[in-house]
Amino acid sequence: MVVRLKFLNDTERTAQVQPQDTIGYIKRTYFAGQEQQVRLIYQGQLLQDDARTLASLNLVHNCVLHCHISQHMSRGAAGGPRATDQVQVALNVGSLMVPLLVLMLSVLWYCQIQYRQFFTAPATASLVGITIFFSLVAFGVYRR
Repeated sequence: MVVRLKFLNDTERTAQVQPQDTIGYIKRTYFAGQEQQVRLIYQGQLLQDDARTLASLNLVHNCVLHCHISQHMSRGAAGGPRATDQVQVALNVGSLMVPLLVLMLSVLWYCQIQYRQFFTAPATASLVGITIFFSLVAFGVYRR
């Protein structure tokens, strides 16, 4: 039977397989050397068990297996990098809030000084109150 292997860039390859063939057999045959990097998906289900046969997964003639080839070795790979060797950088959006608020308050204070005529007494009092409140919160959170 024929199974179509469809990739993320919409290219397709055909694979001649038998119903008793396994997912691992397809990976070894059509993705030699990349078995640990290949993910096969059928009808929205990730085919993780390499020992499952095509017949047990109800794959039929001319069905489509979606293929994702990862650029990095999976964690289970024997020769792959260990988790301790990898450097991971996480962007914490919460840590950007304090500098963003400081920048906004700085711009408001600059405008208040340079364009005094546009700031009423209640607006200036509000700006002073927000600045004091923000300062107390920032120093309270970062005091350790």
